[in-house]
Amino acid sequence: MHGIIGRKQTQTQRFLEDGTRIPVTLIEVNSNPVVMVKTADKDGYVAVQLGYGTKKNPSKAISGHSKKGAVEKAPSFFAEVRFPVDAKVEDLPKPGDTVEAPAVLEAGDLVDVTGTAKGKGFAGVVKRHKFRGGPRTHGQSDRERAPGSVGQTTTPGRVYKGKRMAGKMGNQTVTLQNLEVVDVTPTGIIVKGLVPGVRGAMLFIKKIGKNKNFTPLFKEAVEVVEEAKEVKSEEVAPVAEEKKA
Repeated sequence: MHGIIGRKQTQTQRFLEDGTRIPVTLIEVNSNPVVMVKTADKDGYVAVQLGYGTKKNPSKAISGHSKKGAVEKAPSFFAEVRFPVDAKVEDLPKPGDTVEAPAVLEAGDLVDVTGTAKGKGFAGVVKRHKFRGGPRTHGQSDRERAPGSVGQTTTPGRVYKGKRMAGKMGNQTVTLQNLEVVDVTPTGIIVKGLVPGVRGAMLFIKKIGKNKNFTPLFKEAVEVVEEAKEVKSEEVAPVAEEKKA
């Protein structure tokens, strides 16, 4: 797997081991249930459909689709992770399986994060396209933030499609590329920099490579001890179960 779904939590700062202070975004990444596996023979391409969260009042279509994929509670968000057409279906996760963050990502990975940008509502050209505005003098006191002329003369006699004008700003699907994963926990990841969307927005994180010059996060001694305890408890648990058996 090279992709996973997460939820944006908050933006803050962290320090690297070399003392550099960096902006980071905390992304919650809980278990992603596999809802469906698409194959080249049936669907024309190979992909794994993941789900996230729990939908409060799912429709019959979503509820039936989830149950067909061996997922009891219908997810509130779906996304697909594509694979090459020649990928073997036997190597892919099966419907009903879950995908965890540590199984997909690790510190030092480079990712593309896709989400829906904040909606700004209707905005003028100064805010939306960074227009400079007109002069205040020569009788133009009421034209400071106006777009100015938008068309030509008789030829072509119309406004070209795509002309930068006032309109709805934001609320679009945005992908920020080559962001660095600086830390991975069982329930989430920490990404260097900012990602699209408001708090609680759904994100799709796609792994694209690895940073060869990665500098780890600085962690206090208490954090290191707690991580060591977690790893030790995970190792001891299977041994205890074997003894009971």
